[in-house]
Amino acid sequence: MAEEVSLRERVKEPPSDRLVESYYRPAVLRAQAQVFDHEMWVHLAHALMLERQGIVACDSVAALCGTVLELAAQGPDSVPVDHRQEDLYSYVERRIVQALGPDVGGRLHTGRSRNDLNATTWRMALREQLVALLAGLARLRGTVLDLAERHAATVMPGYTHTQHAQPITFGYWLLSAADALARDHRRLSGALAHADLCPLGAGALSTTGFPLDRGLTAELLGFAAPLEIAYDAVSSRDDALEAAAAMAVLMTLLSRLATDLQAWSTWEYGFLELADRHSAVSSIMPQKKNPVALEHMKAAAGMVQGALAAALACTKNTAFADVNDAVTAVNEPVLDATSRTRRILALAEEVLAGLTLDPQRMAGAAAEGFGSATELADVIARESGLSFRMAHNIVALVVRDALEAGKRADMIRSADLDAAAGTLFGKPLGIAEAALRQALDPAENIRARTVLGGPAPGNMRDMIAARRTALAADRDAVEVVAARLAAARERSFALARALAG
Repeated sequence: MAEEVSLRERVKEPPSDRLVESYYRPAVLRAQAQVFDHEMWVHLAHALMLERQGIVACDSVAALCGTVLELAAQGPDSVPVDHRQEDLYSYVERRIVQALGPDVGGRLHTGRSRNDLNATTWRMALREQLVALLAGLARLRGTVLDLAERHAATVMPGYTHTQHAQPITFGYWLLSAADALARDHRRLSGALAHADLCPLGAGALSTTGFPLDRGLTAELLGFAAPLEIAYDAVSSRDDALEAAAAMAVLMTLLSRLATDLQAWSTWEYGFLELADRHSAVSSIMPQKKNPVALEHMKAAAGMVQGALAAALACTKNTAFADVNDAVTAVNEPVLDATSRTRRILALAEEVLAGLTLDPQRMAGAAAEGFGSATELADVIARESGLSFRMAHNIVALVVRDALEAGKRADMIRSADLDAAAGTLFGKPLGIAEAALRQALDPAENIRARTVLGGPAPGNMRDMIAARRTALAADRDAVEVVAARLAAARERSFALARALAG
């Protein structure tokens, strides 16, 4: 009786060297690195279910569990690979059959296909990465909220179209980023929820005649539930596409934040400086301190966006069925994106925590840049009875004249307003100098912004407190999933060890 089994009986020739080098070898190497441990876990869960359902005898399952546990303990190198097969499972099965013979070793694949097996292991790999990514994102959010609280009164110019707009604080800028990051958290949590469904038991596409308990294997593998319809389970990879899209959105935000920080770190702005550990130097210009960490963050964002484009391109114009380009090929760019995004989250947290600010320069820029012009127009409208548009016209003329005369915003006087009002509307305004000074003061501008969502100090305290509460809930939710996965893995391996004796 043959002591070997093969998956290539249907074809007479071995795969070509070019196919091996282009497809099989990199695919198997990637699986060894990214899903070997998950595959061992799946084999144990499936074997335990086969025994529980009476599909495979207990002594055979005990032997199978013992061999799989040995392979799991020894790691990927315990499975010899010659790269003539297209996936990791082909070598794992060969290794199990070599150890137990084709009768016992060949029973592990009962009621199962590589289709549902591979769909399950790669979902597990994605799920693990998403849990870690969400934990990293929560840490970044915590750092951003800490800094927002610390800099809630650090006045700076706010910008629209890269031009001075209205005074804000650095803490308010950070809090805005924190809310965007919270939405990223929800998007990634949604992707995790959709990845956290178990395809195992779907078979090739329509389940099997064996009485499998798909709920049991889903539970043993720590999934929230089975992915019910078998055809969907082996044909769909919207879980990976959704994850890639969420990561691309997140990384785009981080790139935009890095762009601001890079601009504000220049000599021309002088608002802040990166820590030395996040900077590089020039080989020829001794004065240079280059913000290489920020440049790297922006480049990485482009790579994650490219991963999304690659995954979508692999999937488009494919049959809605189990096909390698739509179901398998997306794993490479998407999992590369998860590891890259995790690294950038950790780096972004470190960069933000290491910034050194120049609050005096930031406040000075806010004072001299006419960002308080909106508040001045509001004061005119409130105190003179003119419409806001008329007040807007007056202030615009005053600002234009001041710029032409080389004056800063804090050099505007009540007489300038009267002159502009007389020119435009034939009468002076009579705004008190004290009211004018208060309107032009950036800090007073900020204190006046008490409307919901504004940067006033009381608003900032309340908003930061609310966001800390939301962050705590998000952290707890991630920890619940992580604990569920750890407990399920421990249970599966413990049951397998007990059965193996």
